[in-house]
Amino acid sequence: MRRRLLAVLTALIGTAVLLLALPLADSYARGRTEHLLLQRRADGVRFADLANRIRTDADRRELDAEITRYAQLYRATVTVVDTAGRTIGQAGPAPAGATALDATAPDATALDATARDARSRALTGRSTEALPTIRPWGPDAVVLAEPVGQDERVNGAVLLTVPTESARHDVLVRWALIAAVAVTAFGAAALVAAGLARWLLRPVDELDRAVAKLAGGRLEARAVSDTGPPELRQLRRHFNGMAQAVADSLRRQRDFVADASHQLRNPLATLVLQLENAEPHVPAGPGLEAHALALDEADRLGELLDGLLALARIESAAAPLGEHDVSSAVTGRVAAWAPVFRAGGQDLTADIAPGLRALAVPDAAGRILDALLDNAGKFVPAGEHVRVAAEPGADGTVIVRVSDTGPGVSADQLPLLLRRFARAPEHQNVPGTGLGLAIADELARACGGSLTVAPTIPHGLTVQFRLPGASVHRTGLAVHRPGIQPYTDR
Repeated sequence: MRRRLLAVLTALIGTAVLLLALPLADSYARGRTEHLLLQRRADGVRFADLANRIRTDADRRELDAEITRYAQLYRATVTVVDTAGRTIGQAGPAPAGATALDATAPDATALDATARDARSRALTGRSTEALPTIRPWGPDAVVLAEPVGQDERVNGAVLLTVPTESARHDVLVRWALIAAVAVTAFGAAALVAAGLARWLLRPVDELDRAVAKLAGGRLEARAVSDTGPPELRQLRRHFNGMAQAVADSLRRQRDFVADASHQLRNPLATLVLQLENAEPHVPAGPGLEAHALALDEADRLGELLDGLLALARIESAAAPLGEHDVSSAVTGRVAAWAPVFRAGGQDLTADIAPGLRALAVPDAAGRILDALLDNAGKFVPAGEHVRVAAEPGADGTVIVRVSDTGPGVSADQLPLLLRRFARAPEHQNVPGTGLGLAIADELARACGGSLTVAPTIPHGLTVQFRLPGASVHRTGLAVHRPGIQPYTDR
């Protein structure tokens, strides 16, 4: 956002500088052209006065001497013609586009169109009123004319072909100065705009980082910057108040679940003990069957309370992340579960890459894998295959995958497996509370990782959890659950 705002401000500043610099440069070019016209018109008026006073050869020699000195001094061409267009005096190089200024000469048509127009105007008693605007690239010379005579009686015309090198140099220098000032002003304004954008968006960046931390489960994150506009400072205070209210609400909710689960354990234990003590006194028959069902439900309720208590502890835990050997943890848990799977008639194999290390809470990999293997042991029929794989991820993470060749879960049930108490309709009679995968998911997220479920092709279920590698820098890490992708068992 800062780049976009800075780009907009820079574009506006550049447009404003151009809108100021271009008219100023054009104005100076026009002013310098007007100054040249006034200077040379004064010279033309003086030569026209000398030409109008020609009576004798001495007067003609005086005119020739004047225009010759002028042509040498200014490297200009001065031409005096009579009313018929015949040249009566000339000094300096021949005008551009012409080899003679005598209208009766065979090559008179070679006269520059501008010079012919200026001469025609002068012979009708009109002076040159304007010149082409002089710019660094041209024109190289300009032509102006003055009528010879007094009042309405015109005796001829004086034409001045004046080089514009000096004027073009002046325009170039002034334009360069204007460009330098414009670039300096643009740079200074851009620096001010960058500081303004930083000042405006610093609270927004701070809020963005705080939101990312909150999304990653760090409920203590707050926006601490107290800079920026008053409206953004007020937004920061409101955000911090909201974050605190959410954190307090979640804390109270977790405390309630933990306290309720803990407090219910004692009466439940007492109830189980009383049921067990009453068993010898229950006669055989329907009463004994009901008594057995009551004990089973009490045990199931105990498992449920244990799961809720585990969830509450995970959600409220603030255990620091540390570097742990995932390869050893997975190897140990697979070895511990192997007898259980052999007793159930299932085939458990493992493919574990050595040296895998991750940032996680203590024993997270083992606890998550326990939940996944317990889940597989309950729902995979005898004779099927369960495979555990641990490998490094392409993004530096550590991936542990548990795949089976059991019946799997329908596609519409897959997104529900990580929810608390979620169970597929066909598995309602299987022992369990529906909290195993939810607990594993919470553990993975507590480490800054994720847990996903996907179908195994051609049939079965794959549960995969990903933990940040020991080399991953976790500052402000926000966890996003990857989409569900099918996994092919190898």
